[in-house]
Amino acid sequence: MQLKEKQEKFCQNYILHKNATRAAKDAGYSEISAHNTGSRLLQDPAVQERLDELAINMTTSIDVVDEIEKQYGVARTQGQTTSALKALELLSRVRGNNIDVDEITTESLEQEIVKGMEIIGIEKVLELMSQAFPEEMEDEEDESLLTTKELKCPPDS
Repeated sequence: MQLKEKQEKFCQNYILHKNATRAAKDAGYSEISAHNTGSRLLQDPAVQERLDELAINMTTSIDVVDEIEKQYGVARTQGQTTSALKALELLSRVRGNNIDVDEITTESLEQEIVKGMEIIGIEKVLELMSQAFPEEMEDEEDESLLTTKELKCPPDS
């Protein structure tokens, strides 16, 4: 069965991003109903058949995962936080760990925050916390807020 133009665009975008909502938007479907449209299209047998065809025909001589991991390593060691986060995002997509907005839970969000904190380092985390919660951080400073040195090397028990 021949797909309509928007359905074909959806398939091509879905293969690239592995995100039905984004693929529907990029294919020209309404942004308001993109989530439902993407979900519906993934259930269509003709769309599934086309996605299978596209997946089989996608080949490259480059080990994409390896290259992205190398870029992440370089960005992290050089303190390029934005580039490191982008590499992690790409790795997540390539590995199929993509989470639609509706699937985000408190636990998954906390895990992502922790990953980000590990990347940017303790000093930047404390700086950002003091920007986000100035009154609370001032109260904590009065009560001897842990220094970055104490956080890195906890006292012996």
